[in-house]
Amino acid sequence: MNMIQSAKDQIVALTKDAYAAAVSAGVLPAGVETPVAVEIPKDTANGDYTTTFCLAAAKAMKKSPREVAQLLVGQMRLDDTYFTSVEIAGPGFLNFRLGDKWYADVLSAVDAEKESYGRSEGLRGKKYMVEFVSANPTGPMHMGNARGGVLGDTLASVLDWNGATVEREFYVNDAGNQIEKFAKSIEARYFQLIQGEDAVEFPEDGYHGDDIRELAQLFYDKHGDSYVSRSVEERHADMARFGLDHNLPKMKSDLERYGITFDTWFYESTLHESGFVADSVKALTDAGWTYEQDGALWLRTADIIRDNLVKAGKKREDVDKLDLKDDVLRRANGFYTYFAADIAYHRNKFAVRGFDQVIDVWGADHHGHVARLKGSLDALGLDGTDRLDIVLMQLVKLVRDGETVRMSKRTGKAISLSDLLDEIPIDACRWFFNTKPDTQMEFDLGLAVREDSENPVYYVQYAHARICSLLKTLADEGHTAGKSADITLADSAQERELIKALSRFPEEIRMAARDYDPSYINRYLVELSGTFHRFYNACRIKGEAEDVIAVRLKLAETTRQVLRNGLSILGVTAPEKM
Repeated sequence: MNMIQSAKDQIVALTKDAYAAAVSAGVLPAGVETPVAVEIPKDTANGDYTTTFCLAAAKAMKKSPREVAQLLVGQMRLDDTYFTSVEIAGPGFLNFRLGDKWYADVLSAVDAEKESYGRSEGLRGKKYMVEFVSANPTGPMHMGNARGGVLGDTLASVLDWNGATVEREFYVNDAGNQIEKFAKSIEARYFQLIQGEDAVEFPEDGYHGDDIRELAQLFYDKHGDSYVSRSVEERHADMARFGLDHNLPKMKSDLERYGITFDTWFYESTLHESGFVADSVKALTDAGWTYEQDGALWLRTADIIRDNLVKAGKKREDVDKLDLKDDVLRRANGFYTYFAADIAYHRNKFAVRGFDQVIDVWGADHHGHVARLKGSLDALGLDGTDRLDIVLMQLVKLVRDGETVRMSKRTGKAISLSDLLDEIPIDACRWFFNTKPDTQMEFDLGLAVREDSENPVYYVQYAHARICSLLKTLADEGHTAGKSADITLADSAQERELIKALSRFPEEIRMAARDYDPSYINRYLVELSGTFHRFYNACRIKGEAEDVIAVRLKLAETTRQVLRNGLSILGVTAPEKM
């Protein structure tokens, strides 16, 4: 249950009922349909919630905002509501103050829903796909994949908590130029093993990493020099398959170690083999969006984007000045481009598998691809502009002791995801990489392993463990958190502040899904932990009267549940001892 929304809804109802009563009494005119906007003021000293309805409706009512406010307050009945008072402030604000019933219902909601507290039905019936990581399978996963993995996984979690049906997908680029380059790289290292490095020139645009040397050695160990005499086509096909069969299981195991499991591993090759790429290109041709030039088939990308910008309200003369370019879909040699495959892949998501909304988590270097892909789906009648969302994440910089780190101490090579997980606890990795996607990230390796309050994941986990220890200690002494704890005894500022913080959890999840920014949860958990520590330091539990102990233990127990729920969304453990 979202108790913040419940309070807002009640104010809307109270205000509308008061207006209707004022109309019946003949003191306000009928027919004014101004929406009732409700907000939580930054300074709650004068009230917990406020509405600007009187200011917005005053002109239509031909009265001053304060006069409208006075008439509404005179008609407002707060009996059996969440509020103890409503007051007029400033030019005509209505400020509402929460009462014991609301505070009690917050604790009751957490107690009733437990591990489901925070879940909602806002996206029920919506089928989402979140595609993320989708790392090139020709080499190890890197820091961008580490960040994208957590962002995609936790974004899928917050969508699920908002009631959506969510699938996580990894797109395997196992076709096209990069796979041919992969095969040529393994082939060159294979021949160098047999003939010597000086005798075989390595492709200038090949993959130069040591992982290619390792694959070539493994291939040689299995096949010896038997592939020297094979045809180039057979050699490339078998070496590429050998490399993928080695790399993909390693990628899966690294991601599972990282706490990420995909529902689907979708292979690009299946789009080509089934003819779906060719069919998608034909659909664009049939719709009049392609043309042939120099033996290649082109998509009128520039026209599509221009049309979309004009529909969105941009001036035609401004749009015409943009340096927009068309894209090749099929090369003169008959091979389809990566862009053609990408269009087909996203067409498959919408037209074949029926997702209502698709979210791709990409690196910021792909920003130029966003409008092109969305426009292509629009051209196919799939409403890519509204149904495809791209989350662009900025770069990651690793630092230790204030200095940038690029190499692994253990291997002396560029740090991979596997190297990072060997050095940093998985909980810390998942926490630190779940930052606001559109900001450049600095990952402090030293901070991530510190066990003090400066490390936010440790700070939050410590709060959870502290509560577990407190509850156990007092339980051993015969004290428990009573289900019917008297909320009127929790009347200090710190206790009320803590209950308000607990009430925010469902709203934070809602906003995380709305903004595609799961770092809302990180920030909230740090704030909740701080609020709990302030409560614990200000409100003694041991040695108090039994009814006071019961209600304060209830606050602690409820906080423990919410911390646990939040950490579970992030894929971070909630330890009971530290």
